[in-house]
Amino acid sequence: MNCKNIIRTVALCPILSLFSCTTSEEYYTKHLEFPEGITIEQKVDMASRLVPTPQQLEWQKMELTAFLHFGINTFTGREWGDGKENPALFNPTELDAEQWVRNLKDAGFRMVILTAKHHDGFCLWPTKTTKHSVASSAWKDGKGDVVKELREACDKYGMKFGVYLSPWDRNAECYGDSPAYNKFFIEQLTELLTNYGEVHEVWFDGANGEGPNGKKQVYDWDAFYSTIRTLQPKAVTAIMGDDVRWVGNEKGLGRETEWSATVLTPGVYARAAKNNEALNINNMSKDLGGRDILAKAKELFWYPSEVDVSIRPGWFYHEYEDSKVKSLKHLVDIYFQSVGYNSVLLLNIPPDTRGLINEADVNRLKEFKAYIDEAFADNKVVDGNKLWKAVQGEQKEYALKNNSEINVIMLQEDISKGQRVEGVNVETLTDGQWKNVAQGTTVGYKRMFRFPAVKAEKVRVTLTASRNKANICNVAAYYAEPVADDAVGQEWNNLSRDGWNVVSKSPLVIDLGQKVSLSAFTYAPAKAEAKPDMAFKYSFAVSTDGKNWKTIKKDSEFSNIMNNPIPQTVSVDGAANIRFIRLDAVSVNGKAAKVDINEIGVNVKK
Repeated sequence: MNCKNIIRTVALCPILSLFSCTTSEEYYTKHLEFPEGITIEQKVDMASRLVPTPQQLEWQKMELTAFLHFGINTFTGREWGDGKENPALFNPTELDAEQWVRNLKDAGFRMVILTAKHHDGFCLWPTKTTKHSVASSAWKDGKGDVVKELREACDKYGMKFGVYLSPWDRNAECYGDSPAYNKFFIEQLTELLTNYGEVHEVWFDGANGEGPNGKKQVYDWDAFYSTIRTLQPKAVTAIMGDDVRWVGNEKGLGRETEWSATVLTPGVYARAAKNNEALNINNMSKDLGGRDILAKAKELFWYPSEVDVSIRPGWFYHEYEDSKVKSLKHLVDIYFQSVGYNSVLLLNIPPDTRGLINEADVNRLKEFKAYIDEAFADNKVVDGNKLWKAVQGEQKEYALKNNSEINVIMLQEDISKGQRVEGVNVETLTDGQWKNVAQGTTVGYKRMFRFPAVKAEKVRVTLTASRNKANICNVAAYYAEPVADDAVGQEWNNLSRDGWNVVSKSPLVIDLGQKVSLSAFTYAPAKAEAKPDMAFKYSFAVSTDGKNWKTIKKDSEFSNIMNNPIPQTVSVDGAANIRFIRLDAVSVNGKAAKVDINEIGVNVKK
């Protein structure tokens, strides 16, 4: 696929001037191709003049956006549905989209993205394409429309609006019949992009499985994006899109070196796999734009990072996670390692079965907003927002207010003129002595450094490496009160392993050492790290004697475990007075999974 079929790149710099290594302020918008035979210096010069589209720039300025995972999974307790759910299960008793938006706006978020359809295929609007929707639910006698109610709430509170539409549909009979399903999907996309006003972000993931016919669906990304560009030309396209890039994890952690001008080819382009394989990179790679990899690249994209994470362990609401909402310290750390690492934070806050954002989440959001407001209320730097056109090796001193104590430094570039800073050093002056407090690489739209608090009279910033003149538009300093970690213990095993014994490793059979009654079991990948041989699909059985087995869960899956390898707790019935458990699991590639005894937990009824 030619990316110019999706969006035509604008190259304002004449090609002839490239070979003179010009430093004229002429720019490329969103994408550039390197001519054959140019030097690394010429590539760096071109890279310094790659800039975002107006839509990408506005997206970056939002900083905080919210995800709302809501749907049939909310009522089944699952993370990924299988498409066989009865639509009648969807019945929020107090759904109030204004409550969602009001609380999110009060917490500082600027856009809301709704899971209009997840992998189960259940649609939150009365689509004409399938009966698997709110129109077949008990909610409002089948006359409700969640998308419409959210759109109206966003209008009322001045919040931007986005939609998530899963390409993978485990309910659609035509899934796997590629031409038929692509037509079906475009019809759904067209409904969402024509019936609900302006859409600011369209969010696709790349989930793809076999259809009922056993064939793998081939998505027509060209047609999908042509539809978006035609119907919502101002919307940014995220993840399986070419405007916004997935950071590479679901933990809320960005990179300390984060290039928005990146060599990573967006996955929707047909050449992506070949290009990225040639550079040996993917979304998780540490270096996506440095000079070493730039030297090998043939093209460059303005493709900024979005950091997605849930306020809870799971993405959909589960009552047992009410006590597991991320602590204030955890959220603050995520903020500094996402927004503070040149990314936009997309935080998921899932509505509960009532159709409300739960009180536990609302209270944490209020604490988070209060903390951020207080931390950034008093900028200690005097005149730090004057543009500094800095050259490599140059340094600049900034006066601080009298009696300033600081532990955060914020730097910003004017990214409308490109991302250019490659290295910075920050010092503070105390009693006539300069002390180094921070050093780093990229800055981009916003880079924040945290360090032990110091009392200082001045701050000195040194540009240690740069691509042409850097446009540093803001230098600020703050004191952010340290936060104690008040997280509630997230214990997922209440039976001592001292008496356990591994009878078999594949499948994993464990003798618990005593007869117990189970209410749940948990699979918790070691160190919360994704591994190729981790468990994905499984069956779970119990036994009193280790010989006669009762299958409790058959052909089940640890949904999304590859992207979000957190503990997954599975409720079980019929596991009374048992001594042995058996987990027969395969990995995502279909091979036998390797599960350690320490990755399994049980919840014993007291």
